[in-house]
Amino acid sequence: MSARVALLGSGAFAIPSFSALVTTPGIEVPLVVTQPDRPAGRGRVLEPTPVGAWAAGEGLRAIKPEDINAPEWIELLERERIAALAVIAFGQKLSPAVLEGRVACNLHGSLLPRWRGAAPIQRSVMAGDDEVGVTVISIAPRMDAGLVYARVATTIGASETSGDLHDRLAQLGVPAMVDAVQGLVAGTAHGAVQDESLATRARKLSRADAWVDLHGTARAACARINGLSPWPGTDCTITGEGHEPMPIKLLRCRAVDASLPVGSVATSGVVGCGEGAIDVLEAQLPGGKPMPLADLMRGRRWSRATLVSEPHAPAAH
Repeated sequence: MSARVALLGSGAFAIPSFSALVTTPGIEVPLVVTQPDRPAGRGRVLEPTPVGAWAAGEGLRAIKPEDINAPEWIELLERERIAALAVIAFGQKLSPAVLEGRVACNLHGSLLPRWRGAAPIQRSVMAGDDEVGVTVISIAPRMDAGLVYARVATTIGASETSGDLHDRLAQLGVPAMVDAVQGLVAGTAHGAVQDESLATRARKLSRADAWVDLHGTARAACARINGLSPWPGTDCTITGEGHEPMPIKLLRCRAVDASLPVGSVATSGVVGCGEGAIDVLEAQLPGGKPMPLADLMRGRRWSRATLVSEPHAPAAH
C-alpha cells in the first residue's frame, strides 16, 4: 500500500526532489501545498510560486493557503489521509497540529548546523566555505534545528555563484530527500542531534548587502561578489578614462594572481584588491546585459578604469 505524502514547497529549490518523489514507488502524492500567488513584474500580475507552476504543469492538485496551520487546512490534510510531509523552501512555519500523527522532513541548503535561516546558500558562498551541501532534517520548533537524517557535501567552484550552487544543490539533495521520506514512512529512519555549539545564522539578504570591500583579499572579494549573485548583486561605480562615473553591478568573478592598485581595472577585466586581484567574468551596466568586464572595457574603448564600492555598516540582527 502506498504512503500518502503531501509536498510543501514554494521555491524552485524544491522542484527536483518533488519531481522524484511523485515517481517514487510506494509513494502517492495527492496534494501539493505552496504559498499563494503574488503580484509580480511591472504589471503586478498575480503569478504562482515556482512549485505552484510546476504542480499545474504536472497536473497535480495544489492548494495555496495563507496559513497552512488554519483549522480548515489541517482538516483537509486529515481528509486526504496524509501520512507524511516533504517540506522544501515552503516559507511557512508548521504548527504541532499540522505535524501531529504524521512524519515529516525538510531539505535545507547547507551543512547544518552551519547556516540556519533564510539564505544558507548565499551565506555559504559569501563566507568562502571549504565545504557546502544539503541536509535533510526533521521539523523542529526552532528554525532548522531538527534531527539530521542525511548530509551531502560538495565544494564551491572557483567562479560559482549562489545561483549556480542553488541549482546544483537542489539536484544533489534529491537522493537524500527520497531516501529520508521512504525511511520515515517505513519507520526505519533515524536522526542525529545537531551540535548547537556549531550553529550559525544565515541572515536574509537585502539590497543593503550589495557592496564589496576591494581593500581586503581577492578571495574575500570574490566570495562576496559570487555569493550575492544573482541577487542583489554587488553595486559599484566605474569611471572610465574621460567618462563620467556610472553604476555597475559585479555578478561573477574569480581570484587571480596579479598586482594592481586597489580598484584599478586593467583592459583584461582584472581589478586590483588589497591583496591579489579579481577577474570580473560578468558585470552589468544599467539596462545592459551581463558581460565580461574586459568586453565592456573594449566596447567603450577604455584603456583603463577605476572601480569603487562603498561598504555599508552591517544590518542589525
